[in-house]
Amino acid sequence: MAENEVKLTKLAKCAGCGAKVGAGTLARLLEGIRVHQDPNLLVGFDRSDDASVYKLSQDLALVQTVDFFPPIADDPYLFGQIAAANALSDVYAMGGEPKLCLNIMAVPKDMPPEAVHELLRGGYDKVYEAGALITGGHSILDDEPKYGLAVTGFVHPDKMLTNSGAKPGDVLLFTKPIGIGVLTTAAKVGLAPPAAMERAHRLMTTLNKAARDVMVQYRVHACTDVTGFGLLGHGLEMAQGSGVELEIGVGAVDFIPEAAELARMGILPEGMYRNRSFAEESVDPGTAELWQQDLLYDPQTSGGLLMAVDPADAEALYEALKPAVPSAQRVGTVREYRGGKRILLK
Repeated sequence: MAENEVKLTKLAKCAGCGAKVGAGTLARLLEGIRVHQDPNLLVGFDRSDDASVYKLSQDLALVQTVDFFPPIADDPYLFGQIAAANALSDVYAMGGEPKLCLNIMAVPKDMPPEAVHELLRGGYDKVYEAGALITGGHSILDDEPKYGLAVTGFVHPDKMLTNSGAKPGDVLLFTKPIGIGVLTTAAKVGLAPPAAMERAHRLMTTLNKAARDVMVQYRVHACTDVTGFGLLGHGLEMAQGSGVELEIGVGAVDFIPEAAELARMGILPEGMYRNRSFAEESVDPGTAELWQQDLLYDPQTSGGLLMAVDPADAEALYEALKPAVPSAQRVGTVREYRGGKRILLK
């Protein structure tokens, strides 16, 4: 190792979106906080959605989000790309287009300047790929490095997507494979196959821009990006917010093969247990094997978009997504809520 080379993941207790505060804990922390009313605030923090949305005019609304986390890759440039792609994803999940970004960075005082430069370069390159701009930011000293973005985007108020608009009969489509949290956990102890990690890095640096650009051409009733709360955690938020239940076909989910093998061995991230604790009371596991359930709770970093699509448009959108996203999947359907569990695994 070169003298100025740094193993970023060794400086972090948790990696990527696995460092998020658990959904259940977060909900309790927000209890009792007064929500101020504004008719132009279309989506606020009380909605458990991906970003806030504020209406500026009849045909323009502001989308704002912030996301940052500790290193999920040792290479600073790669870490910067992943963190930026992950932060931009929240705007895409709302159907919006990111425009302006601000860096958020914490670095140890002894972190080599070259590494900090490469981290920022990774973020800048990914933001420019998205067609947006980085216009400033804020940095502090911290023993554990962290990086991310505050992102501002735009969307037409009538075309905004939330995680609470799913309707019975909708088809659930998803756009990336599952297993990132397991792989990055295994990588920290040298158990992740290099080829699998190369694929994981490609997935995490793939913007959800193409998925969004295809999605907005069809009748999508709800959307969320699957990140730190896992497919079941984010799916539960969609089900609760929409007043529906979701049926998910486990066999239709694209699990990364190496992640599946590691999950069978019991190599699992801490965030998976937090996600299970939050969501499992609302999930009927059916006949799903334990390793499959674990991966469905696995925290993803820069994960795919989960869409609830009008059944009349589902097949056309599915076919249009195939060449545009890493892995187009028809993972389930939306049903009327009949009481009891919100998610049923089949």
